[in-house]
Amino acid sequence: MTSILTSRPELKAALDSVAEVAGYLWQKGWAERNGGNLTLNITEYVDEQMRAMPAICAPKAIGVTLPHLKGCYFYCKGTGKRMRDLARDPMCAGSIVRILDDCATYEIIADNPIVPTSEISSHLAIQDYMIECGSGYKATLHTHPIELVALSHSKEFLDSEHLTQVLWSMIPETLAFAPLGIGVVPYALPSSTELVEPTLKQIRRYDVVLWEKHGTVAVGPDMMEAFDQTDVLNKAANIYMTAKNFGFTAEGMTPEAVQEIRDVFKLPNQR
Repeated sequence: MTSILTSRPELKAALDSVAEVAGYLWQKGWAERNGGNLTLNITEYVDEQMRAMPAICAPKAIGVTLPHLKGCYFYCKGTGKRMRDLARDPMCAGSIVRILDDCATYEIIADNPIVPTSEISSHLAIQDYMIECGSGYKATLHTHPIELVALSHSKEFLDSEHLTQVLWSMIPETLAFAPLGIGVVPYALPSSTELVEPTLKQIRRYDVVLWEKHGTVAVGPDMMEAFDQTDVLNKAANIYMTAKNFGFTAEGMTPEAVQEIRDVFKLPNQR
């Protein structure tokens, strides 16, 4: 069977970048077995032939109604699929879906009827918000960064403002490359719609959100940017925990030093 990526170099390049990120997640130990998931808005690459493609499965409910996604197309990692397999071939571990006119259901159009991630409701709700606010962001990435998840097991770090300040103070690059910081969502059952509203609330303020005792959700203009945001914040968490392992608490940069970085590099404090 011919893949939907054949003769569509721009779409293939976008999914090659997704595959590259999937490989990094596996290498870092952030994607055990089928852990983590991702979605990418690929509507800009859709041609008339793709729009005419018939569905290869019955319509499936999203779980919420998302009015800004009407007619949009997404690449989604499949439920139960491994990131290490996606890294080799994105179309063997994921599928392309089309949002139907009711904005509450989707159908799979290619390449195979691989059911999207069980957390698709959260992913698509975030995608809906990103279109609504005109952010230009296309990528949503959920993964399990070891050090950030470890910090979420301490009540001290379940406060978004406190966690952000600690991470910013570990190394100047954290503020430079993650200037909006990180939000925190209290524990909820994975894959449940209970995660949707709390996550959306945090995404309105932050580009990366930490789900307590679970993992992170990051957004960005592309998948690599969403990965980079997560990576730099987890590096800061790693520095903090390394100091703890050496028997002391990292001093961190002073608030004045952090503010100086923000001022000199004219960093944003909101999207």
